[in-house]
Amino acid sequence: MKKLYVFFLLGAGCFTAHAQSKEKINASDLTKIKQVGSISISPNEKKAIYTVLTTEPMADTPFEYEYRTHLYLVDLENKNEPIALTQGSESASQADWSPDGSKIVFVRKVKDKNQLFVLPVNGGEAWQLSSLKYGAGSPKWSPDGNKILFSAGLSMTEVFKDSLLNQGGKVPAWSLEKPGFSDNQFIKPDKDVKPNPDGSLAEIRAYLNKDVEDKKAKVINRLNFQGEATTQPELSFSHLYTIEVKPGAKAQPVTRGFYTFGQASWTPDGKIIMVTQGDSLQHPDRSKASRIIRANADGSAVVVLLSDPQHSFSQPSVSRDNKYLAYVTSTAQLKPAMLDQGRIGILTLGSEARPYVSAFDRSAGGFTWAADSKSLYFTAPSNGGFPVYRMNVISKRVNQLTGYNTGITNFDVASNIAVFAKTEIANPSELYTADTGFQSETKRSNHNTEWLKGKVLSQPEKRTLTNEKGQLVEYWIMKPTQAEPGKKYPLLLQMHGGPTAMWGPGEPSMWHEFQFFCSQGYGVVYANPRGSGGYGVDFMKANFQDWGKGPAADVLGAATDAAKEAWVDTSRQVITGGSYAGYLTTWIISHDHRFKAAHAQRGVYDLTTFLGEGNAWNLVPNYFGGYPWQEEIKKIMDANSPQTYVANIRTPLLIKHGETDLRTGVIQSELLYKSLKILGKDVEYVRMPGGTHELSRTGNPRQRIDRTLRIYEFFERYVGQK
Repeated sequence: MKKLYVFFLLGAGCFTAHAQSKEKINASDLTKIKQVGSISISPNEKKAIYTVLTTEPMADTPFEYEYRTHLYLVDLENKNEPIALTQGSESASQADWSPDGSKIVFVRKVKDKNQLFVLPVNGGEAWQLSSLKYGAGSPKWSPDGNKILFSAGLSMTEVFKDSLLNQGGKVPAWSLEKPGFSDNQFIKPDKDVKPNPDGSLAEIRAYLNKDVEDKKAKVINRLNFQGEATTQPELSFSHLYTIEVKPGAKAQPVTRGFYTFGQASWTPDGKIIMVTQGDSLQHPDRSKASRIIRANADGSAVVVLLSDPQHSFSQPSVSRDNKYLAYVTSTAQLKPAMLDQGRIGILTLGSEARPYVSAFDRSAGGFTWAADSKSLYFTAPSNGGFPVYRMNVISKRVNQLTGYNTGITNFDVASNIAVFAKTEIANPSELYTADTGFQSETKRSNHNTEWLKGKVLSQPEKRTLTNEKGQLVEYWIMKPTQAEPGKKYPLLLQMHGGPTAMWGPGEPSMWHEFQFFCSQGYGVVYANPRGSGGYGVDFMKANFQDWGKGPAADVLGAATDAAKEAWVDTSRQVITGGSYAGYLTTWIISHDHRFKAAHAQRGVYDLTTFLGEGNAWNLVPNYFGGYPWQEEIKKIMDANSPQTYVANIRTPLLIKHGETDLRTGVIQSELLYKSLKILGKDVEYVRMPGGTHELSRTGNPRQRIDRTLRIYEFFERYVGQK
């Protein structure tokens, strides 16, 4: 089983002559989408368990919804509908089969902390296994069925005070970088010193520490102090535990100290493989490399399998015969301009041979070994879809098994069957089975079938252009779903963020939004300009020191071609994008005036200040080769910043930002809004209270609907029917 990603999915259907008799996609249809998640086939290969994410109305609270995830069981030997194993207001997820197939372990929240539960598959109530105060997640059953491996997240203070994780009350070996202190002994408070604002220096320090404890102050000494929604002055760590599968069992730590251990699983011989940081003497915020290690179940006898200070290693997956280790390797970003894409590696365990690193030029993930261990399955974003690939571990040849027009979002493979979740044009997410070549597929679920009946959807048409670098740029045009012959319609240019994201018919983020606008009488065009993922590392690097001019030329080339369609009213074109595409939206309207209205979402508008305002600040040195205090680099950043050209903007602009978005920083949008307001431009600014950078994908459902409708309403002011 591999969980690849959890987003809402892109789909469409065919325009027919009977479109007028069908229903269009509405804004509230966002809440009807059900998404198939992580999948795991039982050890005897007769059943599979998977998750379904739904959006449920909250009782007695109009217009409000909450997300729930529950477990479903499908019998692979018959054609019966899957059955729900869990239900109710508390979600259940992250399921893993016991080796004998009689039970599963899963995660459910108890008093705001995730804990492990065990459920007999053939009948019986689930019972709580863990009660660790730090919570529990990512459970994996041991090969002998006696224990479960899981992870837990802890703060620096919690690790320091935990006598099992930090025996002897030690302090980190690396510096906490507190000015004026040569070592880390300051984190060991003297219990005999009482807080006193008018006392000795020691008592004043105790008083100041008490203010921090009581949340009256935040003291920041770390580099990466910005989370997604709030500042995080204190470091956090992930540790691994095991627990015996019996009532009353106590979790035992596998890892210890001021380090993070993750992506862990059992090897077939009962050892544990995991990823940890590569440099134990460097602050975690500055340690870019990571290594893969193996240890006994109690954490002893650690063996380093892959380590290199110039590289990061991740996604370890051991073959079922314990002979091979698959992983992803990439260059550690130790200095500016270190753009890289992960590569597949294969290490032969117990051999002195150098690991094999594949030339496969896509970002692979979701590794799953074939039952005979002779091949490795994975997915990778590519040309607008998420195909499944299979690598022969002897010949190292990679074969593509599924196409670009669909997305395989999760999957598992057994000896004679593959079970997978797929998004496609006609349906955003369903469960399928097929042979191990992913052919002769059979649809096994109907989670979205019923509500889609009678809906008319728009069919993307793929086209290409060649940019001035000689690169092939793919783009798609979607016709209004109920277009009438001879009538003209507005055209919406949609752009993706990242900048290494990728859109297409098989990509899982824009199903509802694209279909909604097509249903409202808009045509939609979207492209994968230079810098996008899914087209190889050279294409990904093609926007280095060029976030604006080059990518803008690519998407505007797609928009220009789409505008030639007979149904397009070229006087009614609009544009939108989020994150990096919020940047690109603003760049374009400061250089091109064809659009009647624009909407910039959670964007970056001034690259110099972005270094301090967002937790994605590493994009600045990586894409521009340095920092704003370097004169030549600052010139490049200023030349690439939309804020530099703000006075040129004539297009009416709607700006949106989540109020707690720390990935791009809300001050970015405040700067743009104030500048345009001072200049007397047509501009409106919307803030989403509590909204983070992920608002449009996983945020509050009511705010997600509000966002979509607000874009539509703003565009209608300028290009709607009069």
